[in-house]
This record gives sequence, C-alpha cells and structure tokens, in this order.
Amino acid sequence: MRFWIAVIPLVLFAALAGVFLMNIGKDSSVVPSALIDKPAPDFQLPPLPGRDKGLSRADISKGNVSVLNVFASWCIPCRAEHPLIKRMAREANVPVYGLNYKEKDPQDGVNWLGELGDPYSAVGMDLSGRTGIDFGVYGVPETFIIDGTGQIRYKHVGPVTNEVLEEVLLPKIAELKG
Repeated sequence: MRFWIAVIPLVLFAALAGVFLMNIGKDSSVVPSALIDKPAPDFQLPPLPGRDKGLSRADISKGNVSVLNVFASWCIPCRAEHPLIKRMAREANVPVYGLNYKEKDPQDGVNWLGELGDPYSAVGMDLSGRTGIDFGVYGVPETFIIDGTGQIRYKHVGPVTNEVLEEVLLPKIAELKG
C-alpha cells in the first residue's frame, strides 16, 4: 500500500509534465475553431446609433472575400490593433466589417470609432454577445476571414500585430481572392 501512495503522485506528475512538454513551442494565439471551413452563422445585428445599416450574414457573404473584426470600446488590445485594422482595410481591398461586442452603452462604440477612425464597411451591435457566441468568440479582439461563399476560412484570436497582418492575414486574403 505504501508503494502505491509513493508511486501515484510520481505518475501524475510525469503525465502533467508530458502534457506541458507537448505544448512547448505551440502558438497560443492559434485557437482551433469548429467553424473553420463551415458557413458563417446566420445573424442580423442592428446598426450603431446614428447609422442606417447594421450587419448580417448576407453582408459578409456577397460573393467576395471579407473580414469580420470583433471589437469593443472597452477593449485595450482592440485600441492597439485598430491602426492595423485600418491598414488592412486599405491594403487588402476587401470589405472589413465590425462586430461591436457587448458594449454597455451603444454610444461608446460610436464615440470610439469617431476618435480612432472607422475602417468598417458596416458595423453591427452585438449587445448581448449572442452573435459572438455563435462565432465561437473567446474574447475581443478576434478577426475572421470569410470567403465569397460565406465560409469561415481563418480565425485570429487576439490583437492583430504587424507580423500577423503581413505574414498571415494579407497573404490569406490574397490566396482566397485568387
């Protein structure tokens, strides 16, 4: 009996160490998504205050590649990535849509875009977070690349950096545009 009391903790430690060793060197920003290569969820979001048009699945699947960026005014990393989202909108030559996620006050999203600039072709307000859940959003920011048929082809979790924009997102968009 004493033998097993001494061995069990060692076996558990070895198993845990094995799990950690298998994950060394893996990119923690790559989060597998069950939605990759599947249709984007159906949704219909209202517009930000003062705008005529919200955002729906039909907008992001109009026959051309598009980008959906999930952001919020209260999100510090969203503020950091925003200049790169504006750059992507200019350089990729595809529509970039915004999903304004869980704002406490809808006017906060309007003010945030007024201050930082608005690169989005359209923005939908996801006040409840339901659409974000349907997309499998872990937290903001997240960025999705959607092909012309409405299939999600890539998901980036976390803020877009120069490296991610230049080495991953822009090449993936170019590849999908053909």
